[in-house]
Amino acid sequence: MGEVQRVKLKNPMIVVTDMDKSVEFYKKTLGLHVIMDFGANKTLTGGLALQTAETYENFIDSGKIAFGGNNFEIYFEEDDFDKFLSRLAECGVEYVHPVKEHSWGQRVVRFYDPDRHIIEVGENLKVVCRRFLDDGMTPEQVAQRMDVPMKLVKACIR
Repeated sequence: MGEVQRVKLKNPMIVVTDMDKSVEFYKKTLGLHVIMDFGANKTLTGGLALQTAETYENFIDSGKIAFGGNNFEIYFEEDDFDKFLSRLAECGVEYVHPVKEHSWGQRVVRFYDPDRHIIEVGENLKVVCRRFLDDGMTPEQVAQRMDVPMKLVKACIR
């Protein structure tokens, strides 16, 4: 059997029921903006693409699009997590769960977009690492606490 050719991931794309509402949601909550506009498909900063449900139904030759499956999320990181949380609180989002801290020390929040796609925003891992170092932990303790390679911790020290 021959070698499999590697393909390149270009953009994650989600299906939306109301393009204008979704564009406004991503602008208001995450600060994303439209960088390419093809009408029924829009690409936002960061590479997230939105496709209208009507056109996507034709693409897949099926009228069956399911929303709110809780089996997929779009992940973002934020350097100033507390500032982001303050801004998010003003957006009236429906939370999947309140802010929680994972075992490796990263704080995250998950919420739904208008079509019930899960959005996760977490603290930038380098910020988490820096927080532990600033609290007096040794680099070795940080690597163990976060369960990350020393290479990541050393990058945070620079």
